[in-house]
Amino acid sequence: MTEFINRNRRHLTWALYALVAVLILLFVGDQLAGKRAARVVQTLISGVLVGGVYGLVALGIVVINKASGVFNFAHGWMMVVGGMIFWSFFTVSEISVPGALLLSTATMLMIMSTVSWRTLREGRNPLITVGGIVLLTALMTVGGIEFQWLHALAGTFAGAILTGLAVERFAIRPLIGQPLFTAVLMTLAVAEVLHGVTQIAWGTVELNLPIFVDPHTNSRFRPIRLDAFRDLLDGVAIVRVELIIAFVLAIIAFAGFIVFFRYTSVGLAMRATSEDQQLAQSVGLRVRVILAITWAVAAFLASIAGVLQGGAVGLSLNISYVALRVFPAVLLGGLESIAGALIGGIIIGIVEQFGTLLNSSEQVGTNLAPYLVLMLVLIIRPDGLFGEKRIERI
Repeated sequence: MTEFINRNRRHLTWALYALVAVLILLFVGDQLAGKRAARVVQTLISGVLVGGVYGLVALGIVVINKASGVFNFAHGWMMVVGGMIFWSFFTVSEISVPGALLLSTATMLMIMSTVSWRTLREGRNPLITVGGIVLLTALMTVGGIEFQWLHALAGTFAGAILTGLAVERFAIRPLIGQPLFTAVLMTLAVAEVLHGVTQIAWGTVELNLPIFVDPHTNSRFRPIRLDAFRDLLDGVAIVRVELIIAFVLAIIAFAGFIVFFRYTSVGLAMRATSEDQQLAQSVGLRVRVILAITWAVAAFLASIAGVLQGGAVGLSLNISYVALRVFPAVLLGGLESIAGALIGGIIIGIVEQFGTLLNSSEQVGTNLAPYLVLMLVLIIRPDGLFGEKRIERI
């Protein structure tokens, strides 16, 4: 018997996995049997829409891990900071020119010093620095309330780039050569610092970010009712318009990053650095600069996700916990897979929504179901669905 088990261990293991999967499907099917088809379809659509934003959050985490091997636990608070900066510019009628000038100056100086300290110290290309400061300041302050979108986008862009570059410069770069786990712990420290800064600057009260509003009524869009399928679904499925808009914008941002990553010179340099830093440096690429750009891009993606999440469900410090819920999506799709980030995000979004449907407690959907799926998948595929299996030879 022992010899038979040892000889067929692999087949028996897969048979056990299949049995567990069948039991889970039977349990879920039995629970869903008492639910109306309209409720099931509504849950599925909501899961896909929520998962699109989760995929964008996962993308920022994957970008950092792919380039430097660091799992960024501060990503959630980068979302909060980006969302709060957007709110600060979007909800005021008149932007402070000195404040916008200060933000623009800090951002441009950080960008130029990242490119080269010598360039900044010797005063090379001063027109680029001054021109960037003037342009960013103008974009943040031109016009009145009718230009609030322009103000908010420019301010969020500058704030996100400054945050990403500052985190890389003062927290991550000094740890080069140290054990990788040290950098991971540093991201936890950065998360707490951003937490404190956010509380001091914006407080702890949930803020209303009215970006998904009907321009005719100046209120939130009325949900879409699928009345045409009432008879087929034995009821009416309702879909929130805010989730649809957030999903579409998240997919556009995702596609924009892929175009940037694949077809621009900076994106190609990021790809080369993510594959092999030593080889990239040997062919003349400035690895430290590229890593700094990677952190800036990840912070910008986090800010976009923070704005979308804040506009859909409300802007509060609790948005930071979205990143914790997205970690299963990152591991599920694969730590280094960009496509896996989106697929994993959608899967986790669907699992969350169905977990909440099957159990009235929201904690089951958000804190239990995704991690159960993650455990099952990682047992079968430890590298994730689309992760790369690396073999190290000694």
